[in-house]
Amino acid sequence: MNNMPEVKIGVVAVSRDCFPESLSVNRRKNLMKAYTEKYGTEGIYECPICIVESEIHMVQALEDIKKAGCNVLCVYLGNFGPEISETLLAKHFDGPKMFVAAAEESGDNLLDGRGDAYCGMLNASYNLQLRNIKAYIPEYPVGDAKECADMIHEFLPIARAVVGLQNLKIISFGPRPMNFLACNAPIKQLYNIGVEIEENSELDLFEAFNKHAGDERILAIVKEMEEELGAGNKKPEILPKLAQYEITLKDWVEEHKGYRKYVALTSKCWPAFQTQFGFVPCYVNSRLTAQGIPVSCEVDIYGTLSEFIGTVVSQDTVTLLDINNSVPKDMYKNDIEGKYNYTQKDTFMGFHCGNTASSKLSFCEMKYQKIMARTLPEEVTQGTLEGDIVPGDITFYRLQSTADNKLRAYVAQGEVLPVATRSFGAIGVFAIPEMGRFYRHVLVEKGFPHHGAVAFGHFGKELFEVFKYIGVPVDEIGYNQPAEVKYPTENPWG
Repeated sequence: MNNMPEVKIGVVAVSRDCFPESLSVNRRKNLMKAYTEKYGTEGIYECPICIVESEIHMVQALEDIKKAGCNVLCVYLGNFGPEISETLLAKHFDGPKMFVAAAEESGDNLLDGRGDAYCGMLNASYNLQLRNIKAYIPEYPVGDAKECADMIHEFLPIARAVVGLQNLKIISFGPRPMNFLACNAPIKQLYNIGVEIEENSELDLFEAFNKHAGDERILAIVKEMEEELGAGNKKPEILPKLAQYEITLKDWVEEHKGYRKYVALTSKCWPAFQTQFGFVPCYVNSRLTAQGIPVSCEVDIYGTLSEFIGTVVSQDTVTLLDINNSVPKDMYKNDIEGKYNYTQKDTFMGFHCGNTASSKLSFCEMKYQKIMARTLPEEVTQGTLEGDIVPGDITFYRLQSTADNKLRAYVAQGEVLPVATRSFGAIGVFAIPEMGRFYRHVLVEKGFPHHGAVAFGHFGKELFEVFKYIGVPVDEIGYNQPAEVKYPTENPWG
């Protein structure tokens, strides 16, 4: 299933009529040459019709990039630029946009060869604010051809996320389980960022599941599961039901996504799910997430929204974990202290029942859900995928509408340590610098739930920009601040 947006960025150069147009023409050509030599020609388009100097040029350029299939815009200030026309171009372009500016090229050419785009960027940014236009402006938005090419490339994962959210539907099944109010978040902010939601009863899902009994596709999915699990296929008798459930969800997506291009799912996976369906959905959730259709547990709507963002930004499988338990002192002393540069409070264990894709586990086995089996017959809790999460760089993050209906987010980069967990579920030993303070003054202080999304790699820069672009106030994007930087609520005397 294709659940990943593709982006094509149209580069439109602009010029103020009292500056030489040739500056913008030649600098645009050099920019495109630098980009294609480093990143290739796919996904980028050079608008050749005109250099935008007027509102008429703006309309012509807009029509050209739309015809070329561009869904992302780069406004390139080859010289000072026409502040009105260039910001109108951004206003009327329906998609994510960025502004970059050309640096001066030589100290020997500062008469007719001086473009003043450094100055023009200031006017462009002010006009964007006057018109309430969202646009991405890099940290330092002025550069030569190679530097601007890198800026454009860095914008693409951010643009993918924005395009994805503009075309996303979240499909949920059931209310949150009892005593899981932390996952019960206001949905108004979903509409504010352009996401649609379809809420269903788990009874609707159960009916659809039963209608798929005997589906001819089940055997093929079972074979896929057997090949994926290999020696970890410890519960082969449950695979046909899991395959039936997977087909049910995929069919529901196709029948219910409507006019939206992309879908994420979330479902109520306990307590009645096991006794009625006869299994737990963890493994199926992991498989769909690996296929680019994130599925969160416990009807965590903002959890699956976060997963989708991470999938699109990283173009890789993500997972959703409980920020679960501290690392015991003896385990820290024996396996971490002196080997890795982390304090005990920098470490914790991220866990979920078994929803992490097999590709993100060091080893995996199909098992029963240990926690649920404490109160239910073990035979109805089969279907979790257990194993230690692969070591390496990670980004822990989440987008959330908190209890006060404010849009907040956090981003923290760290790693999964190559330390055996000696526990159950899909689980890993995580280390994030200054995690203890981040836990208290961001996660606790700001009212975030226990679920956090995990991207495999360091994507803090991109995620931070995505959250800014979609409207999260900068002071509501938490991160793990270094020791010398105090949180507003942190006691200065410790």
